[in-house]
Amino acid sequence: MSAIRLLVLGAVRQHGRAHGYQVRNDLEYWGAHEWSHAKPGSIYHALKQMAKQGLLHAHEVAPSAVGGPPRVEYELTEAGTEEYFALLREALTTSDQRTDVLSAGIGFMVDLPREEVVELLRRRVRALDEWRTSVTEYYTPADGPAGLGHIGEIMHMWLASADAGKAWTLGLIGRIEDGAYVFAGEGAPFVGVLADGEENPYAT
Repeated sequence: MSAIRLLVLGAVRQHGRAHGYQVRNDLEYWGAHEWSHAKPGSIYHALKQMAKQGLLHAHEVAPSAVGGPPRVEYELTEAGTEEYFALLREALTTSDQRTDVLSAGIGFMVDLPREEVVELLRRRVRALDEWRTSVTEYYTPADGPAGLGHIGEIMHMWLASADAGKAWTLGLIGRIEDGAYVFAGEGAPFVGVLADGEENPYAT
């Protein structure tokens, strides 16, 4: 799964309708250009591709003042909304997601109900446990990596990563169950986008 699709769909959805520069500005404000492939070219390409795929509706809203193509604003279609939530749920559940995909999922998790997010994250913990069990069938952490030579360090790293991922996920679950953050249906959401005309301190 690519993080860029989730990031772009989520950024457009936050505005209702957004043009490419708004999407880019929001994602740079999040620092997504540092921890994902959400670079300007990738963002504009994703917008155009998802419009062709019927996930976004493109509105030509204003002619260019310099003679170029008209400015386009994008809006999620029904199919785009379904895709967005499918990608979001997958990002939160699957244990082998890349860090950028999981990061995107965390960034948009409040678009789901609190109880559902807890359940998705619990599935992630179960998947990490299952994966760890499969690895330890042929690698015993208590014996250390040396028995497999330097190759054992690979499995040692994987298990350390899985253990850290589980600990972090359980911590997040605890914070959510204790009432942290505002989830879907609970009231006014946290505003994680720049206001119109607000300067982006992280712009590239």
